[in-house]
Amino acid sequence: MTNARTMPEVVELTKALIAAQSITPARGAVFDILEVALVPLGFAVERFTSGEEPDGPVENLLAIRGSGGRHFAFAGHLDVVPPGKGWTGDPFTPEVRGDLLYGRGAVDMKGAIAAFVAALGTVDVDGTVSLIITGDEEGPAVYGTRALIDRMRQANITPDLCLVGEPTSALRLGDTVKIGRRGSVNIWIDVPGKQGHVAYPHLADNPITRLVSALAEIDALVLDGGTDWFQPSNIEVTDLEVGNPAHNVIPGHAQARLSIRFNDLHKGAALAERIRAIAVRHAPEATVTAKVSGEAFLTEPGTLSDLVSGAIEAKLGITPELSTSGGTSDARFLVALCPVIEFGLLNATMHKLDEAVALRDLHALTDVYAEMLRRAFA
Repeated sequence: MTNARTMPEVVELTKALIAAQSITPARGAVFDILEVALVPLGFAVERFTSGEEPDGPVENLLAIRGSGGRHFAFAGHLDVVPPGKGWTGDPFTPEVRGDLLYGRGAVDMKGAIAAFVAALGTVDVDGTVSLIITGDEEGPAVYGTRALIDRMRQANITPDLCLVGEPTSALRLGDTVKIGRRGSVNIWIDVPGKQGHVAYPHLADNPITRLVSALAEIDALVLDGGTDWFQPSNIEVTDLEVGNPAHNVIPGHAQARLSIRFNDLHKGAALAERIRAIAVRHAPEATVTAKVSGEAFLTEPGTLSDLVSGAIEAKLGITPELSTSGGTSDARFLVALCPVIEFGLLNATMHKLDEAVALRDLHALTDVYAEMLRRAFA
């Protein structure tokens, strides 16, 4: 077991991580702090930078302790979203007020990373433990966890199971565990027309009419009725743009952007092709561009969910709900390595002004993570 003098204290480590300003993409000081906490715990720490502008460079960290036996991986991110204006205090000056610790990243997800590191100092495991930590989860996520996965494959490092410390809890710590996530695809439709005077429509070609007709058909689509673990897939129009400042001009272009969140009945590319077919049926010259942010995935309830749920029940006295709700996370990439489950702090204040974590939750999460490690290597 690690010497008590080297064991990080969860609140102090969370404070130190918050104080290291790390708006996405994160680099430098925040990784220094994590490395300093991990090395005394026996971890070999590798840090590397990937990518170039506009989506990079991104710093990543891979830390490993032990070899052979079962391999338990913990994944997370040190980058945070911009704080925005209107905070009660400085978002990067951690402050305890009452029983809450305030600061950007307190729950999403520096607190969880600190809790896992603190838990490591209390558990002696016979096997392998790794931390897969990126500086770009909140941004484009091009050179973050995907680059870490490539690095692990090159080194022939394959975990048996992975816990992602995203803030999954809804009303109280431990009430929700994520066993999957919906997929996400963004689609841009550009419909060309022919600009002209509104009094001479026969000399012009209005692209808005055809775009609106396409969007009406798309809006009427019912992709599915949901599954045992997923809610129904949904399509949302997130932007319409014509950019026509004149009231008497038929515009030459009309554009729309769609976002589809889909369950495991679909693949992103197939959905994009379905949208393209509708668009070109109404506007044959339309250009349709798609970007799949991630496919849907599900870690079927079983050994991993039993391990996580059992630790929560043992330490918190509640049985968590197994859920696939919410947006995307880097678990969508990590599932290519091994079974993945997400569990962490309350998500009520993530990305909000005055993001805060309860001090008791930081200590309780540390206890739960320690129990997970004990059970994983029992």
